[in-house]
Amino acid sequence: MLIRLLRTYLGPYKKPIGLLVLLQLLQTSATLYLPNLNADIIDNGVVKGDAGYILALGGLMIGASLVQVLCNVGAVYFGARTAAALGRDVRAAVFDRVQSFSARELGRFGAPTLITRTTNDVQQVQMLVLMAFTLMVSAPIMCVGGIVMALGLDVKLSGVLLAVVPVLGIAVSLIVMKTRPLFRLMQERLDTVNRVLREQITGNRVIRAFVRDAYEKERFRDANTELTDVSLSTGRLLALMFPTVMTVVNVSSIAVVWFGAQRIDGGAMEIGALTAFLAYLLQIVMAVMMATFMFMMVPRAEVCAERIEEVLGTESSVVPPVEPVRELRRHGHLELRGADFCYPGAEASVLRSVDLVARPGETTAVIGSTGSGKSTLLGLVPRLFDATGGEVLVNGEDVRRIDPVLLARTVGMVPQKPYLFSGTVATNLRYGRPGASDAELWQALEVAQAREFVELLDGGLNAPIAQGGTNVSGGQRQRLAIARTLVQRPEIYLFDDSFSALDYATDAALRAALARETAEATVVIVAQRVSTIRDADRIVVLDEGQVVGVGRHHELMEDNETYREIVLSQLTEAEAA
Repeated sequence: MLIRLLRTYLGPYKKPIGLLVLLQLLQTSATLYLPNLNADIIDNGVVKGDAGYILALGGLMIGASLVQVLCNVGAVYFGARTAAALGRDVRAAVFDRVQSFSARELGRFGAPTLITRTTNDVQQVQMLVLMAFTLMVSAPIMCVGGIVMALGLDVKLSGVLLAVVPVLGIAVSLIVMKTRPLFRLMQERLDTVNRVLREQITGNRVIRAFVRDAYEKERFRDANTELTDVSLSTGRLLALMFPTVMTVVNVSSIAVVWFGAQRIDGGAMEIGALTAFLAYLLQIVMAVMMATFMFMMVPRAEVCAERIEEVLGTESSVVPPVEPVRELRRHGHLELRGADFCYPGAEASVLRSVDLVARPGETTAVIGSTGSGKSTLLGLVPRLFDATGGEVLVNGEDVRRIDPVLLARTVGMVPQKPYLFSGTVATNLRYGRPGASDAELWQALEVAQAREFVELLDGGLNAPIAQGGTNVSGGQRQRLAIARTLVQRPEIYLFDDSFSALDYATDAALRAALARETAEATVVIVAQRVSTIRDADRIVVLDEGQVVGVGRHHELMEDNETYREIVLSQLTEAEAA
């Protein structure tokens, strides 16, 4: 998964990567050349007392060092830029894919893990790429080059390397194999911590209302402790890396000095050559240590890449049309024909054979007990998810064939749980139509019965709104969400229990103003409150996902037992009449 991810997203950066490899090759070559020069200075300059020779080769060493430094700076520059670009592109790809998800895919993954995969997981892969470009590219060149240069100095002494490199490779491989499953578990535990923290932040009022602070602290402590335990287990294994490497390095250095001293004593080797050999041994070991450092990061990056690919490889159940309809001939007409919806793996359908017609200039209401599928029914129209059977038609065209942008302009929905974005009142209202004027915003606020409280806010339209609208009340949030949809000016308005947080007086005033504002539009209202929908032109009664009655209030009161039970649970017989 990691290789496939890198191959896909590093493809556009072949030129900077090629230049980076060239700079690393030059830098490593200069590094490998320096011990040879040093040996030559010792054997032919220091031993013979030739100061001119020492100065000449010393100047050459300075030049090689400058090349090494400049190439290293250039390689790090291009490596950092490429790694940052990779992180940006992968984050954008994950974000775009998540944006295409329907409610079904979002529910399957969950917000905490999607946030972790978009941020922490991508960062782990980005860090691996950065380390690979700055360390790993030069490591094999230095290792192979060091072995070749060491063989050139003394073949017999190079036999030490035959024992060093395999031992290091086996030790590192064993540790990496042990850490890989722990890294996967670590990312899953991180998801759990994010989920618990998110729940505690968003549910802070509920926690305090039920005085469950101690319980939530314990729950977070448990999740945090589980993550800590896995991190410690991983850390203990990784802590073996450097001691193992350094033990092998020190033993091999002792062996080189021991056997090298014997060869110098026998006249088979010069002192400078032994010094250079030790330098090459150090370079080889440093290359192995750099590779070791990389291997410490690879398992976690692999796990993160798998999690990222899982998101990127998930296709949305709401697929954009191949040849979208970009123009609708009719205006404001909504129809459901035998619509079914069933969640994957569910035993029963949420909606079964639902027929519904809503026309311009009319208000159609949908009512039913909790769990009867009212919100699901509305969600089929803007394609929050697609019907698993039957058809959903907007202006005579199946919504699955309509261009998504056109569908968004045609259908405006106020969700059951209104959400406001961080910004200002104006930026939230202009979310559906960025070009709306201030006058249009105030008009929408007036219809939504929100003008009065917005005028009292410090800044009016420019008053700040916190993420989720947490700095305004539930009723104010609902009214701002309604105003946002009014600014959009769609042909079809969908209100999903959007008046539940309003008092009766505000509800009545809002419905009266909406009736005037949406006189030529199609309005579909889902509500639990009978008073909100009793004057609708058509009331659709849902029971366990099926339509069990259609008609006006007085008609349904006479011949529909389900509707009558709902009404009498809220009103007296006299009030209902």
